Amino acid sequence: MPLGFYIIMAAQFFSALADNALLIIAIEMLKKSGESGFEPLLKSFFAISYVVLAAWVGAFADSMPKGRVMFVSNAVKIVGCLMFFAGAHPLYAYAVIGLGAAAYSPAKYGILTELLPHSKLVVANGWIEGLTVAAIILGTVFGGEMVGDRVLNWFIGLDAPLLGEFGFGGGILIIGGFYMLAALFNLGIPNTGVDHKPLHSNPLYLLHDFLHCLKTLWRDKLGQISLALTTVTWGVAHALQIVVINWAPMALEKVNNTTQATRLMVWVAAGMATGAVAASILVSLRQSIRVIPLGIVMGATMLIMPLVDNYYVAVTLLLLIGACGGFFVVPMNALLQHRGHVLLGAGHSIAVQNFNENLATLMIGGAYFLLNIMELGINAIIVILGLFVITSMSAIKAWHEANQRVHDNVAQLDNVH
Repeated sequence: MPLGFYIIMAAQFFSALADNALLIIAIEMLKKSGESGFEPLLKSFFAISYVVLAAWVGAFADSMPKGRVMFVSNAVKIVGCLMFFAGAHPLYAYAVIGLGAAAYSPAKYGILTELLPHSKLVVANGWIEGLTVAAIILGTVFGGEMVGDRVLNWFIGLDAPLLGEFGFGGGILIIGGFYMLAALFNLGIPNTGVDHKPLHSNPLYLLHDFLHCLKTLWRDKLGQISLALTTVTWGVAHALQIVVINWAPMALEKVNNTTQATRLMVWVAAGMATGAVAASILVSLRQSIRVIPLGIVMGATMLIMPLVDNYYVAVTLLLLIGACGGFFVVPMNALLQHRGHVLLGAGHSIAVQNFNENLATLMIGGAYFLLNIMELGINAIIVILGLFVITSMSAIKAWHEANQRVHDNVAQLDNVH
């Protein structure tokens, strides 16, 4: 891999680490302010920029060198971090973090198709997803430690008014440093030499162009399957992050608070990293569609969670869920990027993917919030989520098989080496 690939990975690592650490702090801020139950909306507020701005962020990513796009996007995240520090409501501040992430993502993934041959896309995705999951692990644990009594009491003991009543400001300042470090790596990302499309001055034209891209990818026989699968997977994965944090203290004797629950989340992320790296080694782009049954296995495994009360059984189960997800989503991402790059261009295709995945996050997060209001209980929510995964994956599998009976989808991969 060229040096530029490793610089991209470093920038992504620190940016993703900060995103996930801030999520945990935001969850605890809501609880301390008496707004417990609103946690699922954090992911929704984060995702809304991906949905609302999808028509423009892809074009923005394709309009200039992607390292510059990533730098600007990290600057927006720093603004969101400062909003947390200044005492803004966590939902609004995290929405600004999502705004930066929405602009960052098309550049992050799009540059892979500019920098690397398509034969290396699965490997590159495996490494970048594995590193992203490592950032999720460390970010989640770091955020959990920042809201733990020991650290918060230490910050409060400093008697610095800027750190806030509960001491969250100290952790937020450190997280801002991670964003600054990511921005420095962004400055070192090489220009790939790919021609860039000037950003059109008419926003309605960009909206029309995005809708055309959306239709194009959904009409492609391989694009529609990979897009549907990644949409469901990431929508559920975002909900699962909140689910585990709420489920673990209720179900497991060894988990009593948010800090301990975030440590348990490490095992989901470790499974995802393992699955992602394994997929990058074992699954070629030509074979990517064969991993669909693993999505069904992931949903079935989730149904076991309400029956578990032993910590070590829970760890094993979460490892398995993570491994299935990681092994499943890496080939699907690579296939979607390949089809998107061929049909639309890198930035546009990732914007379409982000639109669909974050629309799912909004819908699933909203449904989770409503189920909370209905006081359905965390175990019932887990069962509903697991059944949704099984039903969705089975339907998409049947959809692909129906496509195969009509069209020779393998022919679309003839040029993949």
